[in-house]
Amino acid sequence: MLRLFAFFAACALTTSLHAQTVYKCKAEGKTSYSDRPCAEGASQALPPPAGIPAADQMGAQGGDARTLLEADKLRFAREKERSRERARNEAREERERARSVRTAQARRQKCSKLRLRQKWAEEDLAQTVHGPKYDAARIKLRRQAESLAVECPA
Repeated sequence: MLRLFAFFAACALTTSLHAQTVYKCKAEGKTSYSDRPCAEGASQALPPPAGIPAADQMGAQGGDARTLLEADKLRFAREKERSRERARNEAREERERARSVRTAQARRQKCSKLRLRQKWAEEDLAQTVHGPKYDAARIKLRRQAESLAVECPA
């Protein structure tokens, strides 16, 4: 007996979940109900019964529409995440470009300083006469030239 009651309860629940539009047709003084509009006579679409949720009122198309809506939401979320990822990648690349520009600038400045020191060492050597100061200036010039060759080849 309990199994029979459970079966009828399940049947009652499943029929209300698949509610579709019902048409009331009046033709030749007779009233009939159908799931399609009347071919002859007046037809009137009846609203679904009161206990059915709004999402299930669309019938079989409702499930498809909900599935499409869910798929659109997922696609939109994926596109949004991809655009965020692209923005992060572009920002990272911009930071790397700025860092490489700063590094190149610092290197050029260091090489310019080394060339200037070598020029000054050459001037000091040209101003000194023979003797211990001349030898020290010559060593200084050689060291400046070696430092410039190591730090700034070419």
